[in-house]
Amino acid sequence: MGAGLPHPASAARPLAAPGRWRAGESARERVVSLSDALAEGGWPRGNFARNLFPKRTKELKSVVHSAPGWKLFGKVPPRENLQKTSKIIQQEYEARTGRTCKPPPQSSRRKNFEFEPLSTTALILEDRPSNLPAKSVEEALRHRQEYDEMVAEAKKREIKEAYKRKKIMKERFKQEENIASAMVIWINEILPNWEVMRSTRRVRELWWQGLPPSVRGKVWSLAVGNELNITPELYEIFLSRAKERWKSFSETSSENDTEGVSVADREASLELIKLDISRTFPSLYIFQKGGPYHDVLHSILGAYTCYRPDVGYVQGMSFIAAVLILNLEEADAFIAFANLLNKPCQLAFFRVDHSMMLKYFATFEVFFEENLSKLFLHFKSYSLTPDIYLIDWIFTLYSKSLPLDLACRVWDVFCRDGEEFLFRTGLGILRLYEDILLQMDFIHIAQFLTKLPEDITSEKLFNCIAAIQMQNSTKKWTQVFASVMKDIKEGDKNNSPALKS
Repeated sequence: MGAGLPHPASAARPLAAPGRWRAGESARERVVSLSDALAEGGWPRGNFARNLFPKRTKELKSVVHSAPGWKLFGKVPPRENLQKTSKIIQQEYEARTGRTCKPPPQSSRRKNFEFEPLSTTALILEDRPSNLPAKSVEEALRHRQEYDEMVAEAKKREIKEAYKRKKIMKERFKQEENIASAMVIWINEILPNWEVMRSTRRVRELWWQGLPPSVRGKVWSLAVGNELNITPELYEIFLSRAKERWKSFSETSSENDTEGVSVADREASLELIKLDISRTFPSLYIFQKGGPYHDVLHSILGAYTCYRPDVGYVQGMSFIAAVLILNLEEADAFIAFANLLNKPCQLAFFRVDHSMMLKYFATFEVFFEENLSKLFLHFKSYSLTPDIYLIDWIFTLYSKSLPLDLACRVWDVFCRDGEEFLFRTGLGILRLYEDILLQMDFIHIAQFLTKLPEDITSEKLFNCIAAIQMQNSTKKWTQVFASVMKDIKEGDKNNSPALKS
């Protein structure tokens, strides 16, 4: 017989288990005793067992290794540290083969260094790879010196940034203390005697410093007023009309043109509202769909389009309404919104009254030339007119162009001084960035003024605004604006076809 084949006589005999089956023994007990026998090595060894049950033994091995601590129909204590480390494997290999593995030669990198590189900056101190020429002593010393200089610069920057943070925190604490003390004055002294105290020097100075957030909405409402005599009940009426129209437009039903505005124009306004709301203060995530103020903003803008169909919705209104919503209740925000947009300057811009807008731009240029003559000439050389940057500022009352907290402070003084302060703020921005703008061409100036730097601070801006003199040859803003209107009217008369004929 060839090697590895069983004897015919043994092959003819039935297989004997490692013990006799007892009478009445169940199948489960037999399997358990069989598994115990396997575990104890009681099964016949040799080629016969290997050839007859090769798969079974492999499966058992895999079960033992893959699920340690368990055996068939029973639990055994779990094994510890089944996963061997590379060091243990190496030791077992050396013990089995009698060979010893020499450890790889240690690199001389970072030899005698007292530190580990904390960033790529420290890599300059590392030795070169073995396949490259080694550093000379002079080069190593030079690299050490360069590294020390870099570390010193980093420490200087860190100290400078820490000092800057400390200064900012100190200014913030001081500002909070000033706001707290000012709030007491506004609540206890000014607001109860509003009509008497609003024009006093003390209140105006306190107003310039910025209104405390807790009284800001109340002061804005009082300053803007309610010349239109809008009530919360009237707001609810126009809001219900807006909701009815939204419903009818969604059902694509036609309406009669009873108010002089076409259905298509109203539909365009409503679609523009939806689009504009999603772009209103996107970083706050409170006016977008699903946000807490989305429906409120949508309601105020929709109600206004029904209240003033002659104006409708104009892009930029959403920012003004959003700022009011953040400081007032819904009905009060609508009342302030409608009255604010009824002011002459806002009405001219939102109605897109080109003749009136040109008069405002001409008046602005008078004070521009008076205060910033060098920058004025620079703008003139590129034919850069105020409408390129002023329209966006005026439409949104700077709420889109400036950080929100700074824009609110601009609103504070705007409610005190009126439209004049909007143009004064524009001149303050130009003064703040005058040196930068003088180095730019037309395209870069337009881009810069369209998107102002985000790190602009209220202190720097208001210092520049305070330096702007809104007086031209003893004439104030209102007087200059009146003379510009008069000159334009006379120019229109002189250029009229009747006079020419």
